[in-house]
Amino acid sequence: MANAQLIIQNGSQIMEVAAEEGVIWETTRKGVPGKLTFSVVKDEALNFQEGNAVRFIYDGVKIFYGFVFTKKRSSNDLIAVTCYDQLRYFKNKDTYVYKNKTASEFLQMLIADFNMKAGKIENTGFKIPSRIEDNKTLFDMVQSALDFTLQSTRKMYVLYDDFGAVTLQNIESMKLDLLIDEETGESFDYTSSIDSNTYNKIKLSFENKDKGTREIYIAQDSKRMNDWGILQLFETIQNNVNGKAKADALLSLYNQKTRDLSIKKAFGDPRVRAGSSLGVGLYLGDITVANYMIVENVKHTFNENEHYMDLRLIGGEFIA
Repeated sequence: MANAQLIIQNGSQIMEVAAEEGVIWETTRKGVPGKLTFSVVKDEALNFQEGNAVRFIYDGVKIFYGFVFTKKRSSNDLIAVTCYDQLRYFKNKDTYVYKNKTASEFLQMLIADFNMKAGKIENTGFKIPSRIEDNKTLFDMVQSALDFTLQSTRKMYVLYDDFGAVTLQNIESMKLDLLIDEETGESFDYTSSIDSNTYNKIKLSFENKDKGTREIYIAQDSKRMNDWGILQLFETIQNNVNGKAKADALLSLYNQKTRDLSIKKAFGDPRVRAGSSLGVGLYLGDITVANYMIVENVKHTFNENEHYMDLRLIGGEFIA
């Protein structure tokens, strides 16, 4: 690929390699590391190992920096290589107890403890009063902190690896000047549902040990309860600070249909990663989408003469 650079570094040896069947880069908005896969022909000059650093640059854009995790040799002398970015180490498990930290402060603590490289970490603002994370993955710990932040502030953040630097960014600042419509996407699948992550009644319970009482906070939408039946989310909360406000915030997040839009073989744009927002203009039968939507996951395929991407989108009413 004339407009692509795929480089493997083994110690002091730096090798630019040619992928045989194209290069695939995949990212997901939460809980999964970025992944790069490709195949190379085994020859005497090519010597690399698991753990070696890998860089992929396309059209001058720094796409991926990560490490070889798997090599699979086949009888035709092809080596299939799977690489992950730094977020792979967020699959490590540990136990943490922390108090009065923001999600961003907690993330920085994990990055330091596991000797990772930090990039831009935006201040999430909301202080989490106290938290015990017992035998959890780092992914789960950070996601819990980000979920608390979302429920309390309605601000969503995306954790990703930016070419070798762990990054946390407000989703609002990840918008791209890019439009997906009938011309730029080959096909789409669209689903609407009230079967998962849809709630029209929120009930929060707080055990007040000082008073020996249980305090209940409720937010509900009576009209949608009539339309859909009662779809209730129940949670026990650790403190009652703004319990009613938290219930109201959860209702505003979840009191709607989930809508899911998948688009196949859209024209590729190397800036698009999970967490990016892009413009969508499509008629979907029951609604017309003409707004920004969030990339839930994206698979980029870079071939010799083409670059396309498969997208799953949420946002607007397409709530996570």
